[in-house]
Amino acid sequence: QVQLVESGGGLVQAGGSLRLSCAASGATFENAIAWFRQAPGQEREAVSCINRSDGSTAHVDSVKGRFTISRDNAKSTVYLQMNNLKPEDTGVYYCAADTFLYCSEDDFPRVSASEFASWGQGTQVTVSS
Repeated sequence: QVQLVESGGGLVQAGGSLRLSCAASGATFENAIAWFRQAPGQEREAVSCINRSDGSTAHVDSVKGRFTISRDNAKSTVYLQMNNLKPEDTGVYYCAADTFLYCSEDDFPRVSASEFASWGQGTQVTVSS
C-alpha cells in the first residue's frame, strides 16, 4: 500500500500563495491522487484531483482559477499550487490516493472521502484576513 506524506502548509495572509506537496512511497500503482480539506467542525471535502492514466485534472468550483494540481512522476510527488488564498480556504489539507478511481470534472465535486483507500496525515493551512 502506498504511503503519503504532505508538506508545505502554513500561515498566510489573504491573497497570498502556498504550494503543498504530497510525496508517495511504497507501492505506487494508484491512478487518482486528490487533495481534500477539512475545516474545524466540518466534513472533509474534495478540492482537486489528478489522474495518472491521462494526466487529467478536476477541481471543485470554489478553487477553480486559483488552485492548480500537478504531478512529478519522477519524484512520485503531487503538488497543489494555491493562489489568491481566502480565509475560507483554512483547514487541514489531506492527500489521498486510490488505485481504481478516475476523477472526472463532472463527478469529482461529489466524490466521498471514503472512496479513497490511502491517506496522508494532513498539513495545516491557515489564511488570515
